[in-house]
Amino acid sequence: MHSNAMSSGASGQAESYDRAETSHRAVVNGELQSELNGQPDGIPEATVARLPVYLRALYGLAERGISTVASEELAAAAGVNSAKLRKDLSHLGSYGIRGVGYDVDYLVYQVSRTLGLTQDWPVVIVGAGNLGRALANYGGFVSRGFTIAAMLDCDTAIVGSRIARLTVRHVDELEALVARHKVAIGVIATSAGSAQAVCDRLVSAGVTSILNFAPLVLSVPEGVDVRKVDLSIELQILAFHAQRRSAARPADAPGGNAGTPGGRSTPQVTPELAAKG
Repeated sequence: MHSNAMSSGASGQAESYDRAETSHRAVVNGELQSELNGQPDGIPEATVARLPVYLRALYGLAERGISTVASEELAAAAGVNSAKLRKDLSHLGSYGIRGVGYDVDYLVYQVSRTLGLTQDWPVVIVGAGNLGRALANYGGFVSRGFTIAAMLDCDTAIVGSRIARLTVRHVDELEALVARHKVAIGVIATSAGSAQAVCDRLVSAGVTSILNFAPLVLSVPEGVDVRKVDLSIELQILAFHAQRRSAARPADAPGGNAGTPGGRSTPQVTPELAAKG
């Protein structure tokens, strides 16, 4: 009985997905075509940038046992408005079911497929310092389809040591390891002084996707994608917003006055004290 009910439900859901796919193709061939022209796979870059955020929210819903989600709920979990989310997901051919919402598992599959996460991606990390070690030990990579295939460094005191079940290899082996493991993505966690040279070697070895943690803008040839992560810049932006909020807070409010971090008041110097100083 349960089996028949489940089969019937699955069949109906599959038909809904087929209708959504057909509808998507019709829309793409019509009113959305002008917007999609010139974009890889017809998906705008801004949408691609939001897809990992949606995927993270969907994983959270799946872990809580939620099987369907309304666009408003998913948008709130992802921190975007529901209209933008629906438009983004329409590029994937997913429109949800009126009155029901989106099937969480199927949407996880759709977003993962679009992002290329339905296969494993071998990654090499160059730089086995504190940041490199933290990246290698991060368990989220494996669960999201990324495998740390190798970790490299030039410091002979570090080469040969074990980090996250990996033996750190000398950077001289970079090209051979990239070829052996068919590395698709390179992560640069070196100092700024070494980053460009490491980048050049990764590119020469055939790596066309690079995640750069070094505080340096890398120069790469056309066809190579670089994503830069600069933690100091992110902290500076947060400091800017914190300063704005602090300046707008009344002086007698909790944590108030302002003009200094943490609401500490600035000592007032009287003319007499100033003269003694």
